[in-house]
Amino acid sequence: MYLAIPSPTSPFLDIGPLAIRYYALSIVLGVIIAVFLGSRRAQKVGAPPTLVSDVALLAIPFGVIGGRVYHVISTPDPYFGANGDLLSALYIWEGGLGIWGAISLGFFGAWLAFNRYKEKLNLPLSFAQFADALAPGILLAQVVGRFGNWFNQELFGKPTTLPWALEISPRNRPFGYSQFETFHPTFLYEAIWSLALALILIALTQKLSAVPGRIFALYVAGYCLGRLFIEQLRIDSALLFLGFRLNTWTSLAVLALALLAYIRLAKRSDSQTQSRDLE
Repeated sequence: MYLAIPSPTSPFLDIGPLAIRYYALSIVLGVIIAVFLGSRRAQKVGAPPTLVSDVALLAIPFGVIGGRVYHVISTPDPYFGANGDLLSALYIWEGGLGIWGAISLGFFGAWLAFNRYKEKLNLPLSFAQFADALAPGILLAQVVGRFGNWFNQELFGKPTTLPWALEISPRNRPFGYSQFETFHPTFLYEAIWSLALALILIALTQKLSAVPGRIFALYVAGYCLGRLFIEQLRIDSALLFLGFRLNTWTSLAVLALALLAYIRLAKRSDSQTQSRDLE
């Protein structure tokens, strides 16, 4: 017998006749944390107290829809496979929100809402400043949200007997892995990586805020870098392209774009510094 992290016996929190999924609670708690921290940071660059929560009213539904669409596209077998159930694509409460779809469509929703309020309230800040303020909070929301995967016993990695291995019940083990009892807790790896990255961004805020957009670009690049390694461990069903998971290719593409954006913004920062030195 060896050490292992136990998985919850039930994905539900029973309150009298109510059964609430921990996954849903994790998402809600993550949103609250993101809005709270994002609001405090945004106010420091000139945002009114309610701006983040107002923008979230549009960004969150966009993010949920985007996350679910991406999940269904990247993991089609449960919905379009031989024994798939297309209707279950609507069962968001059972888990399955692709982070790339959630970030991209949520980002678009936030941009729409922000520009509406910027014009209405004549806000003194740019969307890049606003995105920089939100980045650490988004990461903390991802940290909390990943524990919803733990309650659902999903998105774990390859079999392992490491001391921090995760116990998975037989009914949740993928086809071909029924003989294994413990697996890599990829949900925990991603949570730890996201937490570390959030703390780094908070620490670098003052240094990087001279050129808006760098903090958000670093968030995207840093998250993609960690996700590349985590994807190599996962064994859940996923769409493959040229032998690699779609999420791997997406991580590579988004990482390249984020690094390019960061480099361009860094050059702009250097140019501004040189101009001030000449003065």
